[in-house]
Amino acid sequence: MTRIAIIGAGISGLATAYAIEQQAKQAEFTVETLLLEKESRTGGKILSIKDQGFLCEWGPNGFLDNKPMTLELCRQLQIESRLLRSDDNARKRFIYSGKVLHQMPENGSAFLKSKLISWPGKFRLAAELVIPKRSSDSDETLADFGRRRLGREALDKLISPMVSGIFAGDPETMSLKSCFPRIYELEQQYGGLIKAMLKLAKQKRAEVKAGKAVASAAGPGGVLTSFSGGIQELTDGVVTALSGQVLTDHGVARIEQKQAGYTLHLENGQQLEVDLVVTAAPAYAVADMLDELNDKSSVILRQTPYATMNVVCFGYQREQIDFDLNGFGYLIPKAEGCDTLGTLWDSSIFSNRAPEGMVLLRSMLGGAGNPTAIDFSEDEVKARVMHDLQQIMGITAAPEFVKIFRHRHAIPQYTRGHAQRLLELEDSLQNSPDLILTGNAFHGVGLNDCVHAANQAAAKVIDRLEQRGG
Repeated sequence: MTRIAIIGAGISGLATAYAIEQQAKQAEFTVETLLLEKESRTGGKILSIKDQGFLCEWGPNGFLDNKPMTLELCRQLQIESRLLRSDDNARKRFIYSGKVLHQMPENGSAFLKSKLISWPGKFRLAAELVIPKRSSDSDETLADFGRRRLGREALDKLISPMVSGIFAGDPETMSLKSCFPRIYELEQQYGGLIKAMLKLAKQKRAEVKAGKAVASAAGPGGVLTSFSGGIQELTDGVVTALSGQVLTDHGVARIEQKQAGYTLHLENGQQLEVDLVVTAAPAYAVADMLDELNDKSSVILRQTPYATMNVVCFGYQREQIDFDLNGFGYLIPKAEGCDTLGTLWDSSIFSNRAPEGMVLLRSMLGGAGNPTAIDFSEDEVKARVMHDLQQIMGITAAPEFVKIFRHRHAIPQYTRGHAQRLLELEDSLQNSPDLILTGNAFHGVGLNDCVHAANQAAAKVIDRLEQRGG
């Protein structure tokens, strides 16, 4: 029997452990999985907190259903019947610009009518059609890409808010190729984004005419999906389905490589002998574990910074808010000078997130552009969020319900050079083939990305078992 340790019981570690068990069973390998978690609970950043009739998400609030990996995991776990799709009105998203909330245009006609982008900005956007593709393969920041192809106004009002909403990041430092590889590929393949959209739309029409069901060719697409009891139902479902051991309060201090296998030195003084190791912990934590084993890998891992974040949940009586909450919420460009990055109308996205007659709003405060916000007092956090809500939505009442969640290491930042660092990291681990790294610090921060990476990590484990003869 092969003993496999998975370090970190967030969605990445949980999904990896489950995928290893399932793939090993199919390949007729006998394995024992051992999932080790430093904290006293499983789930990592996924935690659904129920209090006074409100359901607050500590971290992510769902996943998009346009990619199959998480839906397939739900099917395997037999929890797909409990899935909850977001309200159709949640497709309406807004940008706060010029002291006004502008609905994000959903098509060309709506874009022309929208006042979010000025007419000079629209003409500059249209000029993207004739801008040649970038021939250099060097890593380009999102900001440089935005200015080059779409213009400064589109960068400030469209790209920057999107980057803050997904990564809590700064487009001046984030890598286009690593953060949005599809956009990078569209320019390289078609010569530009508008050209790509026109050609892909034509291809999609042809496929629809031929009777094929196709997803959106460009853009994130998909419907935000969760569970009636919150996204924690997913991680809880994986824990229930695992056949191996799950040990919380078992942090790994150091990984020692032996002639055959590894010794895990735990923070509680224990030592565990295992055959293979998969790490699914944050990059900085894995760096600490590898300091003595592989200092080159540790140095590379520490070059991935993390953005801080305060997640602030406010509950109100619906009658206290004289504002149309039909939508997903809004993001705020940096130029508007607000403290918050944006606010989600959680009880509009999923109807059961607040008691009858109440609403739940969830605001983000911090990010790469405002790292000191993590140290604000609770009163200051509350005051700054209330100030922005009054300015943007006209809310003057104090919230009747408040929950503030603080994340000192919220989201890994894929800064310029990220892809090259991953190649160097892979090279640095050549002498440790039975040590596999996964998690959201490498190839995507979204829930779908984590599940996909978990499946790939499990496939690498199975490859190693085949090479070792089981």
